[in-house]
Amino acid sequence: MAILVTGGAGFIGSHLMERLIRDGREALCLDDFNDYYTPALKRRNIECVRRVGAFRLYEGDIRDRDLCARIFQENRVEVVVHLAARAGVRVSLEQPSLYQDVNCTGTTNLLELSRLHGVKKFVFGASSSVYGNNTKVPFSEEDRVDEPISPYAASKRAGELLCYTYHHLYKLPVACLRFFTVYGPRQRPDMAIHKFTRIIAAGGEVPMFGDGTMKRDYTFYTDILQGVLAAIEKDFGFEIFNLGESNTVELRYLISLIEKALGLKAKIKQLPTQPGDVEITYADISKSQRLLGYKPCVPIEEGIPVFVKWYRENMIRNA
Repeated sequence: MAILVTGGAGFIGSHLMERLIRDGREALCLDDFNDYYTPALKRRNIECVRRVGAFRLYEGDIRDRDLCARIFQENRVEVVVHLAARAGVRVSLEQPSLYQDVNCTGTTNLLELSRLHGVKKFVFGASSSVYGNNTKVPFSEEDRVDEPISPYAASKRAGELLCYTYHHLYKLPVACLRFFTVYGPRQRPDMAIHKFTRIIAAGGEVPMFGDGTMKRDYTFYTDILQGVLAAIEKDFGFEIFNLGESNTVELRYLISLIEKALGLKAKIKQLPTQPGDVEITYADISKSQRLLGYKPCVPIEEGIPVFVKWYRENMIRNA
């Protein structure tokens, strides 16, 4: 039986596809190669997956009900790992309707087809953004999350609620995974680590929003994969899990690590705090440790040099 990965040409999705293929699983990829960032980067990701082994690629939109139905009709889909989404907090402020349409309508399509075709597990790529400006740290799955501060965060919380509805009504087993700022090779170019590395390497000015004390729980992609794979294999009805490092890193310190890895000094451009940005993300991973056996093992001091090495070998060389 097959595992369908939506957004399988993206950052996390392409790494997951590779892992599934190496593990001997039948992997299906659905991706629309949209222009949120350069589609050529996703094409490059897919070529990396192809070098690992065979898989089926469906190119199209998760809102396309006919296409999605065809995938389920042509394959015995056992598990859906739903990573496809319109991502990015700041862009969602400019295109809120698009974010609602893709992230909610698309998720509903996949949940309904999963119900109709007897899927055994639905794994939803949620986000730490649902916690908003939570003042209680670290963030626990038991915390209230009814005050999102961006359309992106609201759409991700709506996705969680849709997942719960399908579990409640139809007993669909669901795991919602709240990712905390994932980074590593193939990271989206709009995300801070990739963006800062690119700017510092080119000698430009790094935009620092706020005073540099903003904190994030940065999570290396291999630790995220560990959690996703455990969620696929473990049995439960409906659960929400935090997947993070459970460690906070100040923006100023992050920039210093990138400087060190590049061997270059950053030029900083101080800017006001952006609307929609939260002050801190910090994962309580005790539940994930207990139920998933989750154990992150790549600290930021080790992960940043790995990313910078990948950037130099791939992004600069292929620019």
